[in-house]
Amino acid sequence: MNIDSITNGIVIDHITAGRGMRLYELLGLDSVDCSVAIIKNVNSKKQGKKDIIKIDADITVDFDVIGFVDPDATVNIIKNGELVEKRSIAMPETLTNVIKCKNPRCITTTEQELDHIFKLTDSQNNVYRCLYCETKAEI
Repeated sequence: MNIDSITNGIVIDHITAGRGMRLYELLGLDSVDCSVAIIKNVNSKKQGKKDIIKIDADITVDFDVIGFVDPDATVNIIKNGELVEKRSIAMPETLTNVIKCKNPRCITTTEQELDHIFKLTDSQNNVYRCLYCETKAEI
């Protein structure tokens, strides 16, 4: 398999195997007007298997989304074919309008102008809960 290198863009690396597609969806990469490569189940010495996302454009990505899906992922910024910055990602304390509450009785179901806000309640187990009804978020 041959995936070309990128000149200017972003590489999201060390994504836990199987989470790459979820990250692709939540980042809205299906609507960007550039090349995006999702590489799944790549052999990794550190993780065994991992996913990688390559975005061939200098776009803005939401680091909170990456931290929610996989706080162990890294983001590499590429300029003129060179790695200029490597960022580690942390879990955000709150998520606003990234995911929606699944509880049909949550106030966000009837009051649609309300933001969907989730708070980090257990960083050891990556647990986020709805601010309004305490329903656990699904990655």
